[in-house]
Amino acid sequence: MRTIFRSSPRPGAGGHSRAILFTLAQCVPFAIALLVLGIEFSPAHFLYTGPLLTATPALAAVTMGPRGTISAAALALAVSVTTATYNQAWGSQQVYSNLLALLVVSVASVATSSAVRTRRENELNQLRRIAVAAQEVILRPVPARLGPVRAASIYLAAETGAQIGGDLYEAVETRYGVRMIVGDVRGKGLPAVRAAAAVLGAFREAAHYEDELGEVINHCAAALKREHPGSGAVDQEALMEGFVTALVAQVSDRPVVEVVNRGHQPPLVLRQGRVQTLMPSFPLPPIGLEDLITGLSGKAESYPFVPGDRLLLYTDGVLEARGRENDFFALSEAMEAVLARTPQEFLEQLHQGLIRHTQGCLGDDVAMLLVDRRE
Repeated sequence: MRTIFRSSPRPGAGGHSRAILFTLAQCVPFAIALLVLGIEFSPAHFLYTGPLLTATPALAAVTMGPRGTISAAALALAVSVTTATYNQAWGSQQVYSNLLALLVVSVASVATSSAVRTRRENELNQLRRIAVAAQEVILRPVPARLGPVRAASIYLAAETGAQIGGDLYEAVETRYGVRMIVGDVRGKGLPAVRAAAAVLGAFREAAHYEDELGEVINHCAAALKREHPGSGAVDQEALMEGFVTALVAQVSDRPVVEVVNRGHQPPLVLRQGRVQTLMPSFPLPPIGLEDLITGLSGKAESYPFVPGDRLLLYTDGVLEARGRENDFFALSEAMEAVLARTPQEFLEQLHQGLIRHTQGCLGDDVAMLLVDRRE
């Protein structure tokens, strides 16, 4: 089964700058009200400050919701009443005109702010529904049982408000056994989603009729190249922006797991409480970078995988998740500490450990696919 979780990313320098500017913009209406208060209590109180107070709720409506707009309007009203009393201006037509204008603008600003917030929430909900539908197409649920294994998976998108990203996974039952893929697209946003969809589509087709795992991943590489066509010559800059680290694995009735690793994080096998890393004998480049390597061989490597073993495929967002002290997530130790009977429970506990380590702030997308060799 697949579980979807979302998280908030660690803000970058650009995000910090935008947040500071937005906070300063929210302070402007209140700063204006305090400025008017200072003018009215100073020898310069002869200046006409009514228009400044009237503009306060209107400015608040631009950057704040209804509550913030009401607060700004209330502050402006309090300043207007206080200064009129201090200057003994009650009874003049100017004071009542200012109060009436302030009241009208405040009501209009609160109404506008409420309408804008409602529209934004409706648009956000619609985008979330579209994201869920898109994810169901790109990252389909992994069945709980596939031939000789039990399976589970989770996906966590680092981008705020997102549920899909550049990580990918899939597990299908074929005549050759259970075939799986996990990958990580370089880049973010829609280009990464399109690349992930191209690779997954090729895998889902080739997994059922190619005898060799190496040929399966070659189909994925060809699909990625079609997604990012070149000019014929090797454009190294384009290649470096469009590659995908990927790993395909196969579990059949034999007590082994076959793996072709194209520049991806090595799988981990949990056997009798200890984690083993399935390192490749010959490192291979990510798919999309084949043109930089001559004599590329994609022969699968075999590793023991016996009943009771657990195999974890994951993306680098897991290992690169940083904690409060800027330390990386210790995945092997976390796997050895988890006590769970089913793959779904195992991933749930592993996910909770990851969230505790990062305090809910991921710097990159995370995908994990876990399979158990059934007894």
